[in-house]
Amino acid sequence: MGLSSCRIRPFQLRKRGRNRAMKPTTMAALGSQFPFTMYKNSEKKRPRSSILCSVQPSQSNIKVIINGAAKEIGRAAVIAVTKARGMEVAGAVDSHSVGEDIGKVCDMEEPLEIPILNDLTMVLGSISQSKETGVVVDFTEPSKVYENVKQATAFGMRSVVYVPRLKVDTVAALSNFCEKASTGCLVAPTLSIGSILLQQAAISASFHYSNVEIVESRENPQDLPSSDAAQIAKNLSNLGQIYNREDISTEVPARGQVIGEDGVRVHSLVLPGLPSSTNVYFSRPGEVYTLKHDIINVQSLMPGLLLAIRKVVRLKVPPQFSSIIFFILYCQMLSCCLSVLLCQTLVYGLEKFL
Repeated sequence: MGLSSCRIRPFQLRKRGRNRAMKPTTMAALGSQFPFTMYKNSEKKRPRSSILCSVQPSQSNIKVIINGAAKEIGRAAVIAVTKARGMEVAGAVDSHSVGEDIGKVCDMEEPLEIPILNDLTMVLGSISQSKETGVVVDFTEPSKVYENVKQATAFGMRSVVYVPRLKVDTVAALSNFCEKASTGCLVAPTLSIGSILLQQAAISASFHYSNVEIVESRENPQDLPSSDAAQIAKNLSNLGQIYNREDISTEVPARGQVIGEDGVRVHSLVLPGLPSSTNVYFSRPGEVYTLKHDIINVQSLMPGLLLAIRKVVRLKVPPQFSSIIFFILYCQMLSCCLSVLLCQTLVYGLEKFL
């Protein structure tokens, strides 16, 4: 570093010495004309860049525990977290495949040397000793969510919960507990970004169409209507508009189930082999507007999961606000409000112009 600075400075002296006599290039002369403050700055910058590249990324990784790791969505989550930047799988919990390496269970090229355990408390205890940020991803059952979040909070870890069909009482209990503990918890009603975009578009379209019906197809007949279809129907039913005024009867079962008080109908199909599909049909005389979203496999949920993990570690929970954060729904409602206001402004401007 010192030699490189000396090579540059004689060149500058020779350039200046064309019209005058050359001064001896001693270290004292160089020091008087070129202070060594620039040399010190360069000396500070280079070691700092090497430290940032070699040490900091390993220390800032988010430690992720997958609860329900042997399920299909759990295996996909293990692979997604392993490939993602800034996070790593630190534990796997499930009642199936206990003792097996989670990397082998997920058919990964190399084992992760992380055995599947059936004890969440044991895994939390081993991870909580490190200083890194920890997140527990819960793919279990509605009856276990409250205790799982309670244990994770006791060990100083935050939770991302993706368990469909959570009861309102469970969510209220989680809210009260997390508020007292001043710990953030993200409950995701859906991890599909496409499903959220469809819901945004449906709310925007509902202001311009008076007839709407939802048609979905699922492989599992136990969860019908699905949480996605039910959420869309509830969102459309809370906008102060009555749909399908010409046919509001509920006496004919073939016409589907009416969800809410505003006449939104949901038709559920059970067809093995078809992808999980959600279709929303809006219509008025002479026009049909169709929104469609297909989920081929659980890989489509992984971008939303990684987003939820990164967001939950940044949540700062003021004591005066509820600690249970519906992040995805909040973003959805905010985007919908902005898009609806924009559409209404454009329509109002066109009416004035015409």
